[in-house]
Amino acid sequence: MSDTDVFLRFEGVVAGYGGGDVLKGVDFDVSQGGVTCIVGPNGSGKSTLLKAVSGLVKPRLGQIWFKGRGLVGLTPKEILQLGVVQVPQQHSLFREMTVLENVELGAFLVKDKKVIQQRMEHVREVFPIVGERAKDKAGSLSGGQQRLVEFARCLMLDPELVVLDEPSMGLDPKTLRLVFETIRKMNAVGRTVLLVEQNARQALKMSHDGVVLENGTVRLRGTGSEVLNNPEIGALYLGGSIAPPSSGPNGPERMGHE
Repeated sequence: MSDTDVFLRFEGVVAGYGGGDVLKGVDFDVSQGGVTCIVGPNGSGKSTLLKAVSGLVKPRLGQIWFKGRGLVGLTPKEILQLGVVQVPQQHSLFREMTVLENVELGAFLVKDKKVIQQRMEHVREVFPIVGERAKDKAGSLSGGQQRLVEFARCLMLDPELVVLDEPSMGLDPKTLRLVFETIRKMNAVGRTVLLVEQNARQALKMSHDGVVLENGTVRLRGTGSEVLNNPEIGALYLGGSIAPPSSGPNGPERMGHE
């Protein structure tokens, strides 16, 4: 049963590929208006979880609730229309099209030209690069610049939830800082952000909440700083296994106050 006061809820989610389960019963909530970061070792199910939110992977069991609406069984387009937009790990701009053309494509579900114009004005304010490089081909941009344009494009659908899969992948430290600052800016203008990030320390520092996945299940969850400062996170990234949850067999450990 969903709780309409919960923004996003994973409830017993089991999902995978080709008959093999990568997610093995994931349960946690994402608070509205914040940044929630999912971290964990390779193969823990992070990207699979994001694909399940976007409708790209259909869970075998369980449900994903978004503002009281079940997402499992909906098409990716239907989930987009509900206000959930994902920026994929791999660059997804059309290289031979201009920056402006790429951003305009983000509004492909919007029919009202006045609304599109208003959103474009907002996007230009948040992402100056859209105006500065409007007529340049997307393929001429650096990797970091392309990522910013992808962020701008996703805002053309006016999403309530922005899902980011490894946004800093392949970026140099200076550009990485810019991308993280842009994520903060998107959050500041009202977007709830759910992200998976390989740069766990930097991502958790800027996140309100953190979730650690291990072997397809939630093993730690708390505020970003609680997860970052918990000694078990070190064991996880050093290749060890997290110690059994202190809460016993009833569920994963929750750090801090409920």
